[in-house]
Amino acid sequence: MESLEPAQAARPLTEHEGLSACIMSGIGIPTREKREVSKIQEASLRDLHPTQLTVGMIVVQDKKKHLEALSPADRQNFLKAHPMPAVIGPQGTLYITDHHHLGRAAFDAKATSAFFLVEADLSKCTPEAFWKEMNENQWVHPLDENGVRHYYAAIPDRLNKLVDDIYRSLAGYVRDAGGFEKTPTAFAEFIWADFFRRNVPIETVRSDFQTAVRAGLSRAQSKWAKHIPGFNGK
Repeated sequence: MESLEPAQAARPLTEHEGLSACIMSGIGIPTREKREVSKIQEASLRDLHPTQLTVGMIVVQDKKKHLEALSPADRQNFLKAHPMPAVIGPQGTLYITDHHHLGRAAFDAKATSAFFLVEADLSKCTPEAFWKEMNENQWVHPLDENGVRHYYAAIPDRLNKLVDDIYRSLAGYVRDAGGFEKTPTAFAEFIWADFFRRNVPIETVRSDFQTAVRAGLSRAQSKWAKHIPGFNGK
């Protein structure tokens, strides 16, 4: 049975850490060097499976408009320049671990394919071992639009089935306005979304998004946010 412990901000993992179950199954470990030079590959957007339940649809719409404004060739080049990190799961299924907003935007913009880079090959894991490794490496975040954790089975099987969490849009806009720094720390965007969920009223977020962004900027600079990855204290 999967762990129901709340997900936390990830600490840096050693190269071999978090892959014990698959190692026991005889799976080789992709080295960090191999991952960094992994060849960019193309796949149908319908074959890329999410590892989250939500996206911020305001952010998605912004990205969709950008993609739609590009020529087909330029859009293809843009997507190739922004490959999605992915893990190969059981039966060769591709699970993206980041750039869900771009993936959903590309889907909504009627792109047929996107590009990815393989972070790890866990294709020989059992489903139970696979999700254990994904959780331990902070590659899966089954949290809904209220910040509630679900079983992995609740994760949609297509990017176009991701649901809106408006606080993830708020976090994205506050970050882009300089409220906090973009960080490679896994799960940071969810922590910021939950921070704003507790500190900016939903009525304001829904009725006056720009006012909500200004409120979010103020909260992001407060002492209450010092523990969150990406805090800059400007």
